[in-house]
Amino acid sequence: MIRYLPGTLAMAVIVAASNILVQYQLGNWLTYGALSYPIAFLVTDVMNRVYGPAAARRVVLSGFVIGVVCSLIAAGLNVTTLRIAIASGTAFLVAQLLDVAVFDSLRGGAWWRAPLASTLVGSLVDTSLFFSIAFSSGLSFIDPADNVGWANEVLPLLGMGPAVPLWVSLAFADWLVKLTLALLALVPFRIIINNLLSKTQEI
Repeated sequence: MIRYLPGTLAMAVIVAASNILVQYQLGNWLTYGALSYPIAFLVTDVMNRVYGPAAARRVVLSGFVIGVVCSLIAAGLNVTTLRIAIASGTAFLVAQLLDVAVFDSLRGGAWWRAPLASTLVGSLVDTSLFFSIAFSSGLSFIDPADNVGWANEVLPLLGMGPAVPLWVSLAFADWLVKLTLALLALVPFRIIINNLLSKTQEI
């Protein structure tokens, strides 16, 4: 269990930090959470590749519990909102467990295929669940006191497409960032697993 501790702690920090950062816009169409959260997929895939799917699921569940507790504390301190904590927890758990399953099913192929495919599928599900639960006016019953009117202002998609609520543009831009980071993450993924696998073989 101790060897899984770095992954668990990293996951908890990513979840809690992203819940806070997602409330702050970066430019017109992104939030700072778009830069921090995709690291969770890298952590999950590294654990899956080195220790197997059971270990990866354990890290996801442990990181989820710790991250949600931290997020609820942050909500109590008015650093984030209850609705964002719920959205984050739901999206995180579903997307990360799906990532583990997709990765494991592609484990035997080329080294890059499993992490890339699992991250692309997981990030799409995560983005869809998180932004709709956190900001859609249709789900305001989750936390009526949370004013998400700003996120439902109708604007052209990314400033040039059809008219949609702002949160849809934020979600689409967030997903595009995740696609980019999924490709870039292949480099540290390869380096990290080579390093960890060599150490496990030495032991």
